[in-house]
Amino acid sequence: MTIRAVDVARMDDRPLWVEIAERAGGPRDAGPEVWWDEPRPHEGGRRCVVRRRPDGTIEDVLPPGWNARNRVIEYGGRSWRVHRGRLVFTDWSDGRIHLCEPGGDPVPLTPEGPARYGDLVVHGDEVWCVREVGEGHDVTRDIIAVPLDGSPPRSVIRTHHFLMNPRISPDGRQIAWIGWNHPDMPWDATELCVAPVEGGPCRVVASGASIVQAEWRDDDGLYAVADPDGWWNIHHIGLDGTATNLTPLPLEFGDATWKLGATFFALAGERIVAMYGTADERRLGVIDRPAPGAPIRDVGGDYTYWAPALSSDGVSVVGVAASPYRPYEVVRVDLESGTREVLSPRKELPPAELIPRPEAVTVDGVHAHVYPPSADGPAPYVVFVHGGPTSSAPPVIDLEVAYFTSRGIGVAEVNYGGSTGYGRAYRERLRHNWGVVDVRDCETVARWLTSTGRASRVAIRGGSAGGWTSLAALVHSDVFCGAVSHYGISDPEGWAAETHDFESRYLDGLIGPLPETRQRYLDRSPELHAARASGPALLMHGLEDKVVDPSQSERFAAALARHGGRWACLTFPGEQHGWRREPTIVRVLEAELAFYGLIFGFPTPEVPPLTLEGTA
Repeated sequence: MTIRAVDVARMDDRPLWVEIAERAGGPRDAGPEVWWDEPRPHEGGRRCVVRRRPDGTIEDVLPPGWNARNRVIEYGGRSWRVHRGRLVFTDWSDGRIHLCEPGGDPVPLTPEGPARYGDLVVHGDEVWCVREVGEGHDVTRDIIAVPLDGSPPRSVIRTHHFLMNPRISPDGRQIAWIGWNHPDMPWDATELCVAPVEGGPCRVVASGASIVQAEWRDDDGLYAVADPDGWWNIHHIGLDGTATNLTPLPLEFGDATWKLGATFFALAGERIVAMYGTADERRLGVIDRPAPGAPIRDVGGDYTYWAPALSSDGVSVVGVAASPYRPYEVVRVDLESGTREVLSPRKELPPAELIPRPEAVTVDGVHAHVYPPSADGPAPYVVFVHGGPTSSAPPVIDLEVAYFTSRGIGVAEVNYGGSTGYGRAYRERLRHNWGVVDVRDCETVARWLTSTGRASRVAIRGGSAGGWTSLAALVHSDVFCGAVSHYGISDPEGWAAETHDFESRYLDGLIGPLPETRQRYLDRSPELHAARASGPALLMHGLEDKVVDPSQSERFAAALARHGGRWACLTFPGEQHGWRREPTIVRVLEAELAFYGLIFGFPTPEVPPLTLEGTA
């Protein structure tokens, strides 16, 4: 028995955001509603916002055809909020903010035009958010207030090139936000700022570290996740700039900011509810009396991963959790008893014997999660390389992994140097060494798989930055017999010039500033060294990708053609940076399986054949 590609496509991914909301006009003792969003691959990949009533019924709030997404920093920002039983959201098609009564038609609150909005937060009868205007590298951003009565928006804050996390103080007199400028990325260095809501001087109350979330404790100070000591810990920061680390532990209470609006912790009265741990296990805990070194009471149960999507009403917390044996679920936890309740609909999983059990390993300092195949003895393996590269792969149930392990192909997810979840020092192993450390770490795990008798042959695959590492490994290592690149980078110098504003200076830290270090770009370019490829490549790309231009895949295919290599290149109209539509997900998985059949030498009659171009 094997897992079908269509089953992978129909397994809902995790919700990005959740929110506990009071029932509009209802008595408090009726209980709150819980709202979340969910992807709909079978509806063109849109994100639909749903709500769960106190009686347990679940209904769509967002009408068909509407898509609660946005393009802020291209990866998106918090795209919806609840206001007195109504939905405030950004729509993907027009980029505008809309107000929607459940069962009614959305009404736009912002004007037509090129602006994009994200990182929404409701204050009174206004929604505050980040506004972004421009394309390519010519982009401006500010924090604005949008009245919910349809009055014109007004600009409030314009201080940094990048802004996020607008938060209004309890007395409504001050606003706090996080900002940063090129060439820093938000995991490098940011500033936490405060200013009067009605206008006035801006004060920087924390800087010199990566600050990824801040919430007002009271009118005189904030709680913030920052890493001045090398780990994303929770700090209390006074308005005079004094900072106290409340969780001085070698554990991460935050992660890299790829989407604006993440909630790594939530306030529950005097308590703090937070996700914490490493990339191997991320728990949920409660700090009942916040103070330096205060104990953390674990309430996460058997879930081993909690997403940065926490919301609390003071009595309970709602979040998104998963484990190697449970899919992403919306879970409510009672903060007193620790009782957990799954709120989202039950997902149908394949038989338990088809779900691989991950093994966390560390090989010469490199972290990885190994998923053994269904067959015994040495087997073909694929090294999975996560994107980012400032990100990580958590050990949770993944039907994409199981799709291959159920067919006798082992998987090793490598959290190479540069990955999050293991402190700043591990992240910065990749500084100026992208294309070197990541390749070497994947090679280290691959050699370990073969030397221990687990693997017979090893291929490599990844998406975006993981696609870069896969192609770089193919041309700069002789370990891998083939590579699969999902919307990956093959020419770093070209990518730096053509990519979007958010990542346009990312390579300053990953490789080095241009033009001073141009030779590094040339030395590490997979495209320029395609003649060294140790095996064929499968290249797949969405034609509407604004993060990595489709020409990156096309140029690598052309380079292989010039040097007698072998490849297949598939493109997908309507797809952006990542696969969201069910037909695409099915086609991509089946093509990848067919590719492994070709390079590992086994038949794949259940999927359409794949033809490799180039010299046989």
